[in-house]
Amino acid sequence: MKTSAHDERLFDLNRTVQELAAVRQAWRVSQQRPSEGARRELPSQEILDQVVAGLRGALFPLRLGPPDLRQESEDFYVGHTLHRVLHALHGQVCAEMGYRAARAPEAGSAPPAQAREIVQQFAEALPQIRALLDADTLAAFSGDPAAQSVDEVLLCYPGILAMIHHRIAHQLYKLGAPLVARLIAELAHGRTGIDIHPGATIGRGFFIDHGTGVVIGETAVIGERVRIYQAVTLGARSFPTDELGHLRKGLPRHPVVEDDVVIYAGATVLGRVTVGRGAVIGGNVWVTQDVAPGDHVRQAISRHEAGSGAPRG
Repeated sequence: MKTSAHDERLFDLNRTVQELAAVRQAWRVSQQRPSEGARRELPSQEILDQVVAGLRGALFPLRLGPPDLRQESEDFYVGHTLHRVLHALHGQVCAEMGYRAARAPEAGSAPPAQAREIVQQFAEALPQIRALLDADTLAAFSGDPAAQSVDEVLLCYPGILAMIHHRIAHQLYKLGAPLVARLIAELAHGRTGIDIHPGATIGRGFFIDHGTGVVIGETAVIGERVRIYQAVTLGARSFPTDELGHLRKGLPRHPVVEDDVVIYAGATVLGRVTVGRGAVIGGNVWVTQDVAPGDHVRQAISRHEAGSGAPRG
């Protein structure tokens, strides 16, 4: 379809463009950003989306790889795919390192060298990531009576998609690329409704059933064989500030959930509390204190049911 000159001038945007430029300039001045010679220096979520898609295929080639892949070509496909996506990932980590170096010139080694080391260590961790995801997939299959096969779980379950992203993102977070990691985590958040900060530490055999509305904070620590349901929050209860009133970053402020815990739909666990091994948190419960191992917390009676039956807290 041809566009007429009249159509091209349908909107008068000169004033809007000028006012947007003024707003951008005010922001750059307030944030002490350069006003000349600057260019986009941040990682691209679009490129990272392609990277993660390639990593999914390389981790599970005959199930998440190309539909025409055959087993005899599996290793070639994995090697070729990793070569491509790790080069792309290196570019994105380089962008993050450059962004940080521009704001902290004393940071140390050059961004390309930092990025190469991070991506090399990430590549070496991929077999461990695959093993963790196998355990997560088996936990979902074992924990859901509706699951017909482990392949169905891997292909269909939003909790597994979220964990693929998280296992990748968490490794990058630990290696020193937190912005790239956060972008990868947000890709899963947007697709599944499951919000897991890449800093959260999660043990093997983790199962998120249904998943929509799950929130797991940055400093949460989750043990092995833990199962949670939709709309569960593992969040912070308070946010300490410094003497100037600024939030103090990085402090442990999210729950510790020990092995074999089950947390049912809608439960909220806040603060640096510990949910002991084998405990069960019922649906829609609000927990702000430690839960002893083996305890059951029920919404209907709003109390702990310890082994002795005596209410606590």
